[in-house]
Amino acid sequence: MVLASLTNCKRNYSKFMLPSLFLSKITAKLKGMKQHILTTLIFLISFGQSQIVYKVPIHDTIDLGLPPFIERSIEMAEEDNAKAIIFDIDTFGGRLDAATQIKDAILSAKIPTIAFINRRAISAGALISLSCEKIFMTSGATIGAATAVDMSGKKGSEKVISYMREEMASTAESRNRNVDIAKGMVDEELSFTHLIINGDSIEVKDLEGRKEGKLITLTTELALKYNVSDGVQETLEELLIVLELEDAEIRNTNENWSEAFVRFLTNPVVASLLTTFGFLGILFELQSPGWGIPGSVGLVCLALSLGASYIARLATMTDMLIILAGVGLLIVEIIIIPGFGIAGIGGIALILWGLYELLLPDIPVGAEFEAMAIWGLTIGIIGGIIGLVLLVKLMTKTVFWQKLTSPDVEKAEEGYSTSVGWENLVHTEGVSQTDLRPAGWVTIDGERIFVVSEGDFIEKDSKVKVLSVDGNRVVVRKLNLEE
Repeated sequence: MVLASLTNCKRNYSKFMLPSLFLSKITAKLKGMKQHILTTLIFLISFGQSQIVYKVPIHDTIDLGLPPFIERSIEMAEEDNAKAIIFDIDTFGGRLDAATQIKDAILSAKIPTIAFINRRAISAGALISLSCEKIFMTSGATIGAATAVDMSGKKGSEKVISYMREEMASTAESRNRNVDIAKGMVDEELSFTHLIINGDSIEVKDLEGRKEGKLITLTTELALKYNVSDGVQETLEELLIVLELEDAEIRNTNENWSEAFVRFLTNPVVASLLTTFGFLGILFELQSPGWGIPGSVGLVCLALSLGASYIARLATMTDMLIILAGVGLLIVEIIIIPGFGIAGIGGIALILWGLYELLLPDIPVGAEFEAMAIWGLTIGIIGGIIGLVLLVKLMTKTVFWQKLTSPDVEKAEEGYSTSVGWENLVHTEGVSQTDLRPAGWVTIDGERIFVVSEGDFIEKDSKVKVLSVDGNRVVVRKLNLEE
């Protein structure tokens, strides 16, 4: 009987467990199929997405308008999850402060960066190339000669050379390239006989820059030998094959209109003209009553120059505040304070100081850069005055100017007279309607007349007396209260 009970329990247990085991197997199979389908979908989606590579040109002179374009290009590549960003480099160099901004942006990039030296990467171009993770060169290309020089081509001070030397060294070190070669591109006073390449000490005999007094410039072959370059490729297509990105979508970036406009405004010639015309426009405004065209043109020129300089990081907030304070003092002198005094002189001094600061690069500077800034400011002002005089002379001879100022010339032999019938106003009295600086408006017997003072400043609402009338020129004098 006990045996029979055990048998019945076993049968009931089997009846209960069989469906559970069956359901478990089905669930496991469904899970496996689901995982397989999910993996397949992920693979198909990944396969369907095209690989993206950004190509960014770095050509011609490296100026302060270039860093914003490079930074924008890197941001676009990162947003599109690009596989790499390739910098097509062909430059003789340019501003060191602009190159350091570009170098910092490349080192901070979150995607692989490749320098494709398509012929040359000299001076500042060498620093930019060393900041990239990989360097590829065309045959016959060069990289190096990165010593700092001034506008006249003279070598910079030891302070500037030391800064550039260590910038190159730290950049090379961050990308596991030879530090001695990077330093030798900047300082010709360095020399060496051996280099450590891939852990081995190699005697150097074929590198001219190893000698004291010689800067290092590497050809494609030497750059490859000393691990500065990672390969030799003649075209972008060949480079993409090496990078296993031959099927990638190439997206070329170019400057937009605003970046091109900033580069135009920060051009040394254009920038000096803008600042000079801005300064002269406000200065000439001090010599005329009220506010007119010279002051407006001056403010527009200064706004363009300062705005472009601030965007290009040439002008700091301190520089901007100095110049704006100077402009503010001049406006106070023109509108509020009569004559020309301390406010006007102080405004001019602040503007000149601010313009001088704008000419100093954003790197450690020596006496040569300070002298260059002073000479640049002086030449800019002198050149601006000469240019303005020539421009006025040319403008006054144009047909447009003649129509604008005197559309119909009335000659005396034709019966016309310069007299407007104001001779009877001599010795009469009136009230000034505006400040006379020395010209302005007065009211005499209910008639509004444009007059000039004897040369003194006359405040608004002052009593004046007509001294003489010569054609349409009416000369007045301020009446004292006792008169």
